Amino acid sequence: MREWWRQLSALSRLSLLELYRRKDMIVVIVLAAVILLPLALFSPFGTAGVSRYMSELALLLLWVFAAAITLGVAARLFPPEFENRTMWPLLAKPVSRFTVVVGKYLGALLAAVSALLVFYMGYTILAGIRTGVWVTPILVQAFIMHVGFVALLAAITLLGSLVMTPSANITLCGLATVGMLIYGQRLPVLAAAQPQPVKAIVHFIYWIAPHFEFFDLRQRVVHEWPALGWGVCGVVALYTLCYVGLCLALAGRAFRNKRF
Repeated sequence: MREWWRQLSALSRLSLLELYRRKDMIVVIVLAAVILLPLALFSPFGTAGVSRYMSELALLLLWVFAAAITLGVAARLFPPEFENRTMWPLLAKPVSRFTVVVGKYLGALLAAVSALLVFYMGYTILAGIRTGVWVTPILVQAFIMHVGFVALLAAITLLGSLVMTPSANITLCGLATVGMLIYGQRLPVLAAAQPQPVKAIVHFIYWIAPHFEFFDLRQRVVHEWPALGWGVCGVVALYTLCYVGLCLALAGRAFRNKRF
């Protein structure tokens, strides 16, 4: 077990360092500035409603860029190694393919969460300067839930990187993310209005699709609503762990069967 943890730690560190080698943290800092400029510079008329609108815009951009970074990091875990044949020396060592998958995933997750942390730190500082209210329970929950979103998206994208081309993987995962954030909660209502067999298909999509909308607490942060019960967060965390575990198991199977 100790040897397995050592292997996971080494693989995750390699994937995390890859983010810094490609100078992606510079991009993260620039994106953070772009995200937070509306919140920092604009306060038209000084009204609370407009201030909330600017906060909502900043959080929306934060979600967009966090998803883009997660997609980019997770989608590049395996294809470059297959193309450059650098996977062979790694597999020549006494390490299982499933360990490689889990280690790569943890590295991608750490890279994405580090970028997310930069975003939320900047948002917290500037929002605190503007409003005088710093860290709130709902903001802490929003960050924790956003980490769950990143964890789920990274696992799905990693699985896609083993069965699709990088462009197709990023496109499909991006469309699924946007679609579920917008229509995820409405799928049962949409299904009820459809004839068979469309109704059954929509219900099937609802049950198997990743429900990214579970993690979105932007409206609660913007309007300063009370925090969710931690039991609700625990249920969402359990859902995330199950879905991530399933994706990693499928990715491990795809990696074992892959010819390269």
